[in-house]
Amino acid sequence: MRVWVLVKLSLDTSQLRFSGDRVLIEETPLRINDIDRNAVEEAIRLKERGIAKQVSILTVLKYPPLKDRVKEADGLIRQLLAMGADDAYVVADDALILTDPMVTSIVVSEVLKANGYDIIITGEASIDGYSGQVPSMVAARLGIPVVTYVKELKVDNGIVTVRRDLDNETQVVTSRTPLVVSVTREINMPRIPTVIQIRLAIKKPIKLLTLNDINVKINKVVNVKGIKAIQVSRRGIIIDSGSIEEKADKLIEYLTKDNVLR
Repeated sequence: MRVWVLVKLSLDTSQLRFSGDRVLIEETPLRINDIDRNAVEEAIRLKERGIAKQVSILTVLKYPPLKDRVKEADGLIRQLLAMGADDAYVVADDALILTDPMVTSIVVSEVLKANGYDIIITGEASIDGYSGQVPSMVAARLGIPVVTYVKELKVDNGIVTVRRDLDNETQVVTSRTPLVVSVTREINMPRIPTVIQIRLAIKKPIKLLTLNDINVKINKVVNVKGIKAIQVSRRGIIIDSGSIEEKADKLIEYLTKDNVLR
């Protein structure tokens, strides 16, 4: 059984660079999408249980400058190879810069079709875009089932049983392979590779692909002009005189004027 893990190299939201209200994408470093580490861990556990014979990482680079991001991706992806994944595929092309989830799903599905798949695991959403659309879009393009928000996964004789964590209930769902599974943080605790595993990961293959390599042409439907930060301003009102009761009354007065209280 071949298990793929879809990994996004997201903008590191803890290290965003700004110019005014504009996010300087080119100067903001990438990081492995947090929840995708859980997806990798779950795939490796399937391999350790003898269910998966091969665990492959697949990522599509979306942020400029492309040449620098390719180098950055090598170091990040090798962290996942050190965890226990066997190989990785990185799709990097100028035409993919700042494209939307639909384009990502097209690229991912074509790579999967060309290489074969049984189970495709990914995090429920990315830490930067957080659209949560890619897993379902990929499944739709491949014509296979998708199960989202999975916090427990078991595989037995080609039957996948998952526990889904929803707002008001927990569901147990079964499906045959192939299928796409998106997981939550609660599914596991990702391992930390040892020094030996990190060294061995240097020898594991990372295949760099362009759109020509996978015979895909992209027609951009969405053009991103830039990314801006949400500006949050405070009124800065300080109530420093009067008794506690008078301060409370004044606070209620201000909140009522601002339609916070009605």
